[in-house]
Amino acid sequence: MRRPVPAERRHPSTPAARRLAAIGGSASRAENLACSAVGERSCPHPLTDVEANQVLGEHERMVRARFAAIVPVLQRIAREQRAEGFVEAARRIAQAELGIEPPTELLERAWLGGLDMRALYGQVVLKTVTQLANEIHQVQAAGSGATEPEATSFLLDCGYHAVDISPCSDGRLKGLVRYVLRLPEAAIRWRRAYAGALFDVEASVQRWMEAELQRYREHHPVPPDAGTRFLKIAVYHWSSSDPAHQGCAAHGSNQRRAAAAALDRLRELRQAVENRFCCGASVDLLLIGVDTDTDAIKVHVPDGRGELSLHRAIDNLELYRQTLDVDADEARMAVYRAIEESCSRQGWGAAEGPPHDGMRRLVATLLINNLSQIEYVCRTWGGRYPDIGHDERFISVGDGFEEFQLRNLAYFAHLQTLEEGADDMDVGIRIFEKLHASEGRPIVVAVHFRYDSRVPGSRERTILRCKRVRSAIRSRYAHLEQRGLLVCGMTVQDTKERSPIEAVEPTDFPVLGQDGDVR
Repeated sequence: MRRPVPAERRHPSTPAARRLAAIGGSASRAENLACSAVGERSCPHPLTDVEANQVLGEHERMVRARFAAIVPVLQRIAREQRAEGFVEAARRIAQAELGIEPPTELLERAWLGGLDMRALYGQVVLKTVTQLANEIHQVQAAGSGATEPEATSFLLDCGYHAVDISPCSDGRLKGLVRYVLRLPEAAIRWRRAYAGALFDVEASVQRWMEAELQRYREHHPVPPDAGTRFLKIAVYHWSSSDPAHQGCAAHGSNQRRAAAAALDRLRELRQAVENRFCCGASVDLLLIGVDTDTDAIKVHVPDGRGELSLHRAIDNLELYRQTLDVDADEARMAVYRAIEESCSRQGWGAAEGPPHDGMRRLVATLLINNLSQIEYVCRTWGGRYPDIGHDERFISVGDGFEEFQLRNLAYFAHLQTLEEGADDMDVGIRIFEKLHASEGRPIVVAVHFRYDSRVPGSRERTILRCKRVRSAIRSRYAHLEQRGLLVCGMTVQDTKERSPIEAVEPTDFPVLGQDGDVR
């Protein structure tokens, strides 16, 4: 039954809508992709977590403002470089406006041949990354405040003792867990991004083995006879605004190809585990698509045998439109009905029964959580992001910064050595050559690895890995390095929760190159 539309929820005349317009968002129904197909509508969606949206909005505005301030401040510093007392003046400006200490050696060399603005830009971006990441340690963003026991309890209720998620490296998916899916960060044991969501099957098998060993040795989080499973999720993406050009670069912006490739990897993982550890080894699979223009997800629902199909999926944007003007209970029931109906269709994508209860609960949770994100994009950006293409600020290499969960902030290439991650890096470099280098700005690469302080010598070996990867990146992309269009920084971090990020200077530890030289 349709419910009356409260006056305070009519769009866009509310005070909240006017405030959003004042900060650059849009509350106009005419511009709202999700609202435009349903005519007169009420906002917000009945299942929207309004408080979480407010917290996430504040977090996004804070992070984006810090990076947006960099170029204007550096332009101001550049204008002062011939003035007397330039070094101290530049330091004061950077401290006051950006809250960071600029590299003094660059400032002091400015009198010789002018200020190296490319190097300064790169160093300031890297310092901002490190500083922000350390600050975010102290802030509990919405959707990530659950403790590890609470997050584990939710997953165990769904029948899963470990979750391994592999999205595409594309920066538009960088906010996947915190924003798009609204899952507690403690709920995701492993998050590794790969170009095109083409995750390393062998590495995923190793993570499965690690989870099983912990269950057998420590009975954590549950003993081996608990009947729970390992869940692997792959996430592909597309652009509804410009599907031929703004989709996944690794798959030529072909949505079907991206989804099919991710599905193939999922099936290969399950087959690998069953081949090595017998058919009793339980791995559940889930395939999720994300429209990076709206953050709406498409969930490919497994059937009773755990099988997935490209032709069996729930479009959450359509579900959002269908449930705008009903009450919360009816909207929640509509989500569960959509799951049941997806498994009762005939023809292409026909299912062999519904998924088990735990999978149904997990899928329903993801869909409901994502309704809040769709509403967030509606309220803030009029239903569609203005930057439908790439707009990342830096390339994150290695283990990545768990602290940065924000769309289009960073392109992430997970790797241990450049050789294994060369394809992912090449995709990222091609994107950044068009995005930054073509305008004369350097490509900023943040090499970041984590060490385990419980293991003797782990920090020292991790620093050596940082230096090897940095050296390999500079060699592989020498054409950029030689023109000052590549700036690489290095950081390490302990695996203990909320450990600070530690900057690594090139001179901290020597690294022998293949030619025997110390770099």
